Amino acid sequence: MVFGSKKDVFFEKILTVAKNVEESAKYLIDLKVKNVSDLKEIASVMKNYESKGDTYIHELIVDLNKTFITPIEREDILQLAMKMDDILDGLEQCVAYYEMFSFTEFDEHIDKFVAYIYDSTIEVTKAMELLSNKKLLDMRAHAIKIKDIESKSDELLRVSIKNLFATQKDPIKIMQHKEIYEMLEKVTDSCQDVANTIETIIMRNA
Repeated sequence: MVFGSKKDVFFEKILTVAKNVEESAKYLIDLKVKNVSDLKEIASVMKNYESKGDTYIHELIVDLNKTFITPIEREDILQLAMKMDDILDGLEQCVAYYEMFSFTEFDEHIDKFVAYIYDSTIEVTKAMELLSNKKLLDMRAHAIKIKDIESKSDELLRVSIKNLFATQKDPIKIMQHKEIYEMLEKVTDSCQDVANTIETIIMRNA
């Protein structure tokens, strides 16, 4: 497919979605929880990120429905946006569980999962910037990095659960931490879904 030099409105909207996802992950990286009451505010902030993301996607769908010709397949544009939204939904759900479980301290495994997710969202944003500039082939390097991070996250899940059962005696805490670990790992799976969609777009259009 031959692209013109002008910025495309759909690619710009996709980039806006990506930046919102990255900002939400950055918020979790910088999280400071002093007491249980902080968790309600944190959950509210994450809900705002998620609501903003839903608004962006709604606007994108409206534009897709009004446009006859799109720069790439409209299904690919929508898939890209929806897979990025899955990342945000996953993060919002994790924070909701932080509040439900009254998590005020996060162990090294949770911190590492969140760092992996943030690193992945940075790669997603970089890829979307390339898409916005119509440099499709250059996107592949970022898709590969996202997949590499997801592999590391798989290993982290195994290590974290093994350590949990070896060191934690409280069955309630075991259940809570295992739930959080698995939810965070699922978010990295959503990041990989974005990488897979990127590779599909490259294959069809580059």
